[in-house]
Amino acid sequence: MAQHETAIVANGCFWCTEAVFKRLKGVISVVPGYAASKVTNPSYQQVCTGRTGAAEGIEITYDPAIISYEKLLEIFWHLHDPTTLNRQGNDVGTQYRSGIYYQNDEQKRIALAVKASLEQAHTYKDPIVTEIVPFTNFYKAEDYHHDYYDNNRYQPYCRAVIDPKVRKLLKEYSSDLKEAGVK
Repeated sequence: MAQHETAIVANGCFWCTEAVFKRLKGVISVVPGYAASKVTNPSYQQVCTGRTGAAEGIEITYDPAIISYEKLLEIFWHLHDPTTLNRQGNDVGTQYRSGIYYQNDEQKRIALAVKASLEQAHTYKDPIVTEIVPFTNFYKAEDYHHDYYDNNRYQPYCRAVIDPKVRKLLKEYSSDLKEAGVK
């Protein structure tokens, strides 16, 4: 049986990130939820206040024999703006911050190395503000957030915000996509 690993990241709205990462080869599951919360099992309404300390994030279960943690982080940084503090586009607040919540020393090492290579290459004109901190907790979001994009593609938010991210993924990471099923 394959050994699966888990990555916890936050890079804005979890509807967007779930839609992107679930399309990658080697990704077993993507669960939207709340990372690094000061409140036990917060609700979406609580997280939206910005007072829980939680970030909208995703828990990615993946097969490292098919996709590496480093590749996941490359895509993570490429498909959002890691230079804006507590904001992604029109989504503003600490719950929309950019974060990597590493679970072991190897994940920490890889996250810091990928960030350093992006900074050395001057990939972004502004400094990367992504927090890279130890994993503390992750709470699964309410069921209606799961597969939100796939279930609501014609909603204005999905068309205006998520569609461009999915199109960018399809164009720039076509060799990393699942063969069929999830588009």
